[in-house]
Amino acid sequence: MSEIVNDHIRYWQWWKNIGLVATTAIVLSFPIYLLRSALVESNVPQNADQAFYVGSETCIECHKLEYDLWLGSHHYHAMDTATEASVRGDFDDRIFEWNGTINRFFKRDGKLFVETPGPEGEMGSFEIAYTFGYEPLQQYLIAFPGGRLQCLPIAWDTEKNQWFHLYDSVYDEEILPDDWLYWTNNGQNWNGMCADCHSTDLKKGYDAQSKTFNTTWFEINVGCEACHGPSSEHLDWAKLPDIARPTNTNTGLLIQTSNITTRQYVDHCARCHSRRGVLEDFNVAYQDLLDYLVPQHIGEPYYFADGQILEEDYVYASFLQSKMFFNDVRCNDCHDAHSVKLIKDGNELCLQCHKKSDYDTFDHHFHKYEGEEGDPLILADKIVNVGEGAQCINCHMAGRYYMGNDFRNDHSFRIPRPDLSADIGVPNACNQCHTNETIDWSVKYMQTWYGKSRKPHYGSILDRGREANPDAEEALIKLAFDTLYPVVARATAISLLSNYPSENSTKAIADLLSDNESIIRHASVQNYLVFSEENFLRDMMSMLYDPVRAVRMNAAFRLSALPSDQIDTLHEAAYQRAIREYIMAMEYTAEFAASRHNLGILYANMGELQKAELNYREAIRIDNQFYPAKMNLAMVYNQMGDNTRAEILFKDIVDKHPEVSEAYYSYGLLLAEMQNYTEAVTYLKKAAERMPERHRIFYNLGLLQQYMNAPREAEASFQRALSLQPDNMDYLYVLADFYINQGQFEMAEQYALRIQERYPEYSVGTDILEVINHARQREPQ
Repeated sequence: MSEIVNDHIRYWQWWKNIGLVATTAIVLSFPIYLLRSALVESNVPQNADQAFYVGSETCIECHKLEYDLWLGSHHYHAMDTATEASVRGDFDDRIFEWNGTINRFFKRDGKLFVETPGPEGEMGSFEIAYTFGYEPLQQYLIAFPGGRLQCLPIAWDTEKNQWFHLYDSVYDEEILPDDWLYWTNNGQNWNGMCADCHSTDLKKGYDAQSKTFNTTWFEINVGCEACHGPSSEHLDWAKLPDIARPTNTNTGLLIQTSNITTRQYVDHCARCHSRRGVLEDFNVAYQDLLDYLVPQHIGEPYYFADGQILEEDYVYASFLQSKMFFNDVRCNDCHDAHSVKLIKDGNELCLQCHKKSDYDTFDHHFHKYEGEEGDPLILADKIVNVGEGAQCINCHMAGRYYMGNDFRNDHSFRIPRPDLSADIGVPNACNQCHTNETIDWSVKYMQTWYGKSRKPHYGSILDRGREANPDAEEALIKLAFDTLYPVVARATAISLLSNYPSENSTKAIADLLSDNESIIRHASVQNYLVFSEENFLRDMMSMLYDPVRAVRMNAAFRLSALPSDQIDTLHEAAYQRAIREYIMAMEYTAEFAASRHNLGILYANMGELQKAELNYREAIRIDNQFYPAKMNLAMVYNQMGDNTRAEILFKDIVDKHPEVSEAYYSYGLLLAEMQNYTEAVTYLKKAAERMPERHRIFYNLGLLQQYMNAPREAEASFQRALSLQPDNMDYLYVLADFYINQGQFEMAEQYALRIQERYPEYSVGTDILEVINHARQREPQ
């Protein structure tokens, strides 16, 4: 049964990090982009470390217009101390009943309180410490021990002037007190989830040992220096006489916001207006967005296959998909940079660039204007007034509600495509308005108005890639290389190529390591497929020298799966530096289960099993439903020789997370190792039913069935494995061996000949044929 145990190890290495062992010496080849990047000068002043924050009030004297625009903006109201002046909700002994629970909002001694279920679901009275946001909803923060601020799940609707519960609209279910998402737990923790984008110069200050926060800010809200950086040097510059002011600086400001490219401008806003993972507290010194954060691709479950918003995605990845971005439109072409309001109303906003006689006409949009004769469209869920269909944003920026009542427009500025709705099930603007009509109805009208031809859309490729459709591999490769497509779509294509472990996909991803875009290089490092040990080492070693932090630290993470003696001493310093960067980034977000899980993988890769166990256990403590940590912790226990605890974890996963098919396979392998063969067969059969495309499951199941003297079942399993991978030597060999043991030498000979034909460089086929000949000679005549 050692063959099954070995496969258990191989499987887990693949599942957690695509590991391998290599003995090849490596010669590094540096990508061209590295040579180019060395010529780019930093635009951060040399005295950046001397500058300090001075506060928004210091800007009034010279920038009163900009200050007044900012005053009262959403940035200004991003967060505030809770007072009767700043709080918009009704705390006048107001009762709000939800799900059978009476919640009460009241005042006492000049302070504001809420009586509501708290930790463990127990009722309690909690003082409101801060307001969070302004409209269309305002949330409230409550202080807890350990420096934690938690977001109350009951918010104030500023449009309807009433309380509402976010569980109804955001989660559509009741969240129990032991759930990570419960309001007193980490999923609603302000310090880690929200703070860095709502205050200026925020320092999170999380201590992983004590599990406490010492979070600080310079200004409680999003002030001038949140965007322009610490401004003490700017004040010094402003005090100089005009003739003495140096002209080769950004007026002493550390962050340049004028005379920069569209990409630089949009990336600057992306610091907050993106769905992303953050690597450290913000500082002005980063040269690439991925030095500070890793933006989310347009993948599941956050986006529809064509890149339309699904979850709360915060604009950035949507805007990168737009023709506007491709044509150098930037955020402040539509939004005032200081008030954040639109600079023009209605279609006038779009007519800054788009010709009115071509686009703001009935012949373009085929809808009546406001004031024209007609009746409102009365639907089951809404009323659409005459004129709404003539508004550009309603067709080209269809939106969704988030946080219960916050309607946000999709910033990918796309043409309505009901044909894509019919093909791949994505939404379209026509049916989001005409909810009473079918998709075919919308397709018919679009064809009548604009003709039948439609340009191919990358969403069709990504949709097939999500399904691991075999015919999508070539299209995904082309998409990944095509610079005419949005960079986030290209990066998403790379992530989907990991579903196609072939030589073509492997070569494509390796070639993309040299792309100019850091997002592409990062995706390529993460999804690099290992077909050649030598190539893997060469390519990952070269990425240790990437100028962008997220790229090089993930290259080190991938290399950590190797035995330490495989890292060439010439590159040991670069490797250790990148490993430290990875650890620091994960420790920065160590209050999240995913970061603890990643640290667990890293330490397990490096053989530090005690540290791996600690981090996996901490991930589970943070989120008891985070099953990947349970699976990897089970593997660590297996490596420690503690299969009893490993079994408990696997049993917990299959009981509480029956949808996790991988757990059945891993549990079956563990049971086989523990010599509980009957149960092992049961779980491997369940795994085979759930993952019928996973050929290795059938191979291991066949080995068990053969061992348990069930030859017919074993034969069927082996044949199923071979049908899924017709040229796999393991499967050809095991069938030849099986038929020899069954005395079916003609059948065994067929598989031996196939091995000989497919793998002429090996002697295995010839050796099996010799065994068969010897066996035939021993048969009675």
